[in-house]
Amino acid sequence: MNFLDSIKMATSMLAANKLRTSLTMLGMIIGNASVVATIGIGQGAENLATEQLNELGPKVLFVVPGTRKARRATLDLPKTLVWEDAQAIAEQVPTVTKVAPERNQRQLINYKSENTSALLIGTTPNYPQVRSFPVDQGRFINEIDMRRNKRVAVIGQDIVDRFFKVSEPIGESIRIKNISFEIIGVMAPKGSLIGTNLDETVLIPLTTMSNQIVGKTSPYGLQVSWINVEAKDVDSVSAAQFQIENLLRLRHQITDEDDFGVETSKQMLDIVGSIATGLTVMLTLLAGISLIVGGIGVMNIMLVSVSERTSEIGLRKALGASQSDILGQFLIEAVVISVSGGIIGILTGVSLVTLVGIVSPLSPTISSVSIIVSLAVSSGIGLGFGIIPAQKAAKLDPIVALRSS
Repeated sequence: MNFLDSIKMATSMLAANKLRTSLTMLGMIIGNASVVATIGIGQGAENLATEQLNELGPKVLFVVPGTRKARRATLDLPKTLVWEDAQAIAEQVPTVTKVAPERNQRQLINYKSENTSALLIGTTPNYPQVRSFPVDQGRFINEIDMRRNKRVAVIGQDIVDRFFKVSEPIGESIRIKNISFEIIGVMAPKGSLIGTNLDETVLIPLTTMSNQIVGKTSPYGLQVSWINVEAKDVDSVSAAQFQIENLLRLRHQITDEDDFGVETSKQMLDIVGSIATGLTVMLTLLAGISLIVGGIGVMNIMLVSVSERTSEIGLRKALGASQSDILGQFLIEAVVISVSGGIIGILTGVSLVTLVGIVSPLSPTISSVSIIVSLAVSSGIGLGFGIIPAQKAAKLDPIVALRSS
């Protein structure tokens, strides 16, 4: 038989056992769908993180507390940065234009009989400019609020949607740790940034946060979670990083390892990209196990098929079919199962990726390379796992095969 005849015969044999063929293909379908969906969603997560960090702008730097080892070991960062460090950076680093330290803590926010958990941020007047997070209504914290430890708050859009569905928030009061704060502004919708929902935030003066909410936890000044810094321009970022590091080493009297880190938005983007790529590769490898399992299923069903079709194999050999003819026939059947399952799995994976893009903020992308590779791997698995059954069929003695039937 020629190649087309072999394909037609393989298709008809598989169609004769629809349920068994479908169950055999299921492993390949799940494997291919998992691979395509994992790569697409992983790329979407990386794209989202890239978009969010790009919104900060290439001029932004972040001064974070703790040694590099401590930052990797725990999410509870050491208390090594204070507001006075931020003031020194603003006054003594010539390549810096604006500085906005912040102190973060989750708190229960109360309004009348309702309450919700929100991220409470104590910060300074430059925060909206440095973080590209503008005020939509009212005003932001000013220097008078800072000097007088005023109990004023600027809230995110999610807090507005939660508490003020039918009324205006400006001038109303919310309670934080049983302390009343007047709402003076509402931030523009921002969305999430690296896992933090910025619309679910309440911003208050850093001095008020330190003196009335969390207390003074550092003997060196008002502790901050980190310091946001804006350089003069993109070309000044490296110089600003170098100058900030030297200044803080002098202030902290460091002779060994730095108890802080200075990261640029580009460095953070590279870190996020590396993490996202690593996770995508790991999950893709795990999803690839499903393809291996599917291949084992193909081999099992082909071995069963060889046992059931012993008389057919014996008859074909008696009529002149060579070992290569029988080998090719069973290999084609294995490849048809794998490729068919692969195509259905790819379509399923594309559908999943599209659905995720509709119902989530991710922007998943469907890579043509991943589709081609997935289909090629499916074909290879069908060919590889189909060899043993095909060889078993090809080596059958026609007299023994006919007699056993």
